[in-house]
Amino acid sequence: MRYRGLYDPKGELFAYLDGLVLYSLDSEPSGRIENDFIVDADGNKIWRIFNDGVYSLDSMEAVGYLTDGAPEDR
Repeated sequence: MRYRGLYDPKGELFAYLDGLVLYSLDSEPSGRIENDFIVDADGNKIWRIFNDGVYSLDSMEAVGYLTDGAPEDR
């Protein structure tokens, strides 16, 4: 399986993807990717994905970015 880290704009890891599922650093599922969005467990859109950037829904404010590679604590 391919993991991708989700980092905030300051470069701090705060979540990761395992396939299409988003996990917190406590390994709790917190959402998933659907089309170009990250949605919560109920399917509500949380963030927009554009290339490797993750942005708020109501503006192009950067929430963070996705990178290749697994978190080291996994």
